[in-house]
Amino acid sequence: MNTPSERFYPIGTPGQRWGAAEVAQWRARQVRQRSYADDVLTAVQALHDDWDMQRYGEVVYGDERFPLVALRSRDWKAELPSVLVTGGVHGYETSGVHGALRFAQAHAQRWAGRVNLLVAPCVSPWAFERIQRWNFDALDPNRNFRPNSPAQESAALMALVAPLRGQFAVHVDLHETTDSDESEYRPAVAARDGKPFEPATIPDGFYLVDDSANPQPEFQQALIRAVEQVTHIAPADAHGGIIGSPLVAHGVIHYAMKELGLCAGISDARYTTTTEVYPDSPRATPEQCIAAQVAVVCAALDYVCAHPA
Repeated sequence: MNTPSERFYPIGTPGQRWGAAEVAQWRARQVRQRSYADDVLTAVQALHDDWDMQRYGEVVYGDERFPLVALRSRDWKAELPSVLVTGGVHGYETSGVHGALRFAQAHAQRWAGRVNLLVAPCVSPWAFERIQRWNFDALDPNRNFRPNSPAQESAALMALVAPLRGQFAVHVDLHETTDSDESEYRPAVAARDGKPFEPATIPDGFYLVDDSANPQPEFQQALIRAVEQVTHIAPADAHGGIIGSPLVAHGVIHYAMKELGLCAGISDARYTTTTEVYPDSPRATPEQCIAAQVAVVCAALDYVCAHPA
């Protein structure tokens, strides 16, 4: 019997990186399970009375075309702090998409005239429809926010943000950590890259990722306090960390945002965070997961209004 570390993904040859044939085999396994047009574009269109809708590009894969849309404050004022909210960078992380939309629908007006808002609710529509982390090319958009990005989704969002870089006070990037990270995604990454799969532990609860190059501990803890009113915070694992990173504070770890090509590194905002909701917990409902995402965005806005630069 194979040990867990010898387990291998059913595509490719152990120890060899995937080529075009393996990517095509992986792609053929992906099944469309929901509609970006129905779930996202229709919801965005319904907000046209309160927001300016900005089409910032199009993702094209074969005969499939996905318009990329963002919501922008109608009365944008250069003197106000600007806030970027992104969801659905990983299409399978459902509460990020619905959290961004819920915030835009039901909460954003509380800050009208106090902040500028730019909300991109679903960065990766092909992956959203297939409940998948990667895009059509088996690339992780959240490792490809880099110059000359090979990921269409990442390149389009960077182009949207580029004219406003340096103007953002806050960037909140809405994500989830799911059981499928361990059962599907991490084994797939190992197979694609020709590396052995090493099992890890999925944390039970919510946590945040701060930028190791620009840590903002007071900001992160303000967000954690807000989320604690909605759902539970992930404890440290047996090694004192979360997903292989040391726990630097209650519910917070650090990543090198720009070095890793992460979405939260694209805006040059003073305050950045990546949320990680755990939707597979027996202690959390889908509604709680969406509410946790909304709570983070609202707490971030309250924080920046109370701590102007």
